[in-house]
Amino acid sequence: MTEVNVEEKELTLNEAFAKLDELLKDLGSSQISLEESFDKYQEGMALLKLCNSKIDRVEKKILMINDQGETDEF
Repeated sequence: MTEVNVEEKELTLNEAFAKLDELLKDLGSSQISLEESFDKYQEGMALLKLCNSKIDRVEKKILMINDQGETDEF
């Protein structure tokens, strides 16, 4: 079994989503073995974790304008 290694610094969020889309297409294929399916599932879960982490960091950086016209962190 191959080890899944998703490096956060290597992929942008868009690249991670594209890779997830590619994995979903592969998993939908009838030509894939059970072992390959499991490996792709593990890679997909690692990519989802990466995406969630990146989105969380962006959300924490978003500033909202309050009623007084000042900015507050989201």
